[in-house]
Amino acid sequence: MTNVIIIGGGSGMGLALARTLLAEGMEVTIVGRSAERLAGARKELEASASGGQGKVAAVATATATTAVTTVTADISREEEVAALFAAVEQVDHVAVTAADATGVYGPTTDVATATARSVLETKVLGAWLVAKHAAGRVTGSLTFTSGINAYRPNGSNTIMAAANGALESLVYGLSIELAPVRVNAVSPGWVDTPIWDALGMDKEAAFGELAQRLPARRIGTPDDIAKAFSSVMGNGYISGTVLHVDGGHRIS
Repeated sequence: MTNVIIIGGGSGMGLALARTLLAEGMEVTIVGRSAERLAGARKELEASASGGQGKVAAVATATATTAVTTVTADISREEEVAALFAAVEQVDHVAVTAADATGVYGPTTDVATATARSVLETKVLGAWLVAKHAAGRVTGSLTFTSGINAYRPNGSNTIMAAANGALESLVYGLSIELAPVRVNAVSPGWVDTPIWDALGMDKEAAFGELAQRLPARRIGTPDDIAKAFSSVMGNGYISGTVLHVDGGHRIS
């Protein structure tokens, strides 16, 4: 049975990926900073299993051998990343969907420097730490999460755009350095995830307006992104690549 570690698996796209991979019969470890959020993810995955979307024997702590494992860790902290992978003898795939957009959006003059540092520590240095400590243990692939703002900054997301652009350059370098382990990124467009709820906006109205700008004429779902991750992870001839799953946003 395939082993996959999903960092950021407690909600949004990471949780959707966990659900998708479990339905495909894989063993999954979901990692996140919040034990409470991971507990909520456990309940949701259990509900999915009982609804027939995937067989989950149990959800337990990191020491148990079950279909789903949960581990609390912050990838911006090297000691926690090191401990995560020190406990793993071998893993087929690692996916990173962790992100924190709190306080990120707005003019550069209004964004706190500590917030900017936090974005870079999670998005770029966190990804680098994962690669550093997963090296020699991951056998199949590393897949990170970039984003549309690396290509279409709008004047209110500059530091996030910079972080995503840097992450993609990191992917290119790691794909050469860690070969034959494959290293890629999935770049979502506008996706309905909990990040939007923290922005204090009329989400339904905003999504209606945003959808009309896209050739796909809709906002993405976490399941759209989960399917993209699964595809990249399962294709042994994809490496050093950014897969865009954005409804055509880059050309609209």
